[in-house]
Amino acid sequence: MTRAGPTVEPRYTRTAIVLHWLIAALIVAGFMLGLSMVGLPLSRQKLQWYAWHKWIGITVFLLSCVRLAWRWWHPVPPAPTAMPLWQVRAARVVHGLLYALLLVIPLTGWLFSSASGVQVVYLGLFPLPDLLPKDRALATIFRACHVSLNFTLLALVCMHAAAAVKHHFVDGDPVLTRMLPAAILKPPR
Repeated sequence: MTRAGPTVEPRYTRTAIVLHWLIAALIVAGFMLGLSMVGLPLSRQKLQWYAWHKWIGITVFLLSCVRLAWRWWHPVPPAPTAMPLWQVRAARVVHGLLYALLLVIPLTGWLFSSASGVQVVYLGLFPLPDLLPKDRALATIFRACHVSLNFTLLALVCMHAAAAVKHHFVDGDPVLTRMLPAAILKPPR
């Protein structure tokens, strides 16, 4: 008679995990940079920080496209069976909103730059086309959209992180651990 080994919960793929945490780190960096750069007086440093902020935004957009393509071919592991249906549905809604914001926020920043008459040059090497002609009124609208959507993203990211922590420490389920890098989960020798 064979003995069954421990049940292994389905995990995200290594690629999905790397993309998740890389995008998360870029979001934090871009948000902190965005908050810091706005109040600076016009200087070389401020212009460099704006360039970095734009590079981060375009990179988040590109990586999010890769992540969505990866997810299309590698579906999300099933939710733990003990999870209530309302939580599964709420997670789907929040994830959908997060993906939408990861695509829309960089576009609003690009539209803001275009309407401001400042071309985005990705990584200082690749000039991106202006999406709009220079228009001060549109620049004001897209700036407000960009800022509002970033704070919406911040709120959703906080909810997402709080839910993951709650699942781990309160519910004791594998929702968090299936997205953590395997190196973190290995016990020390």
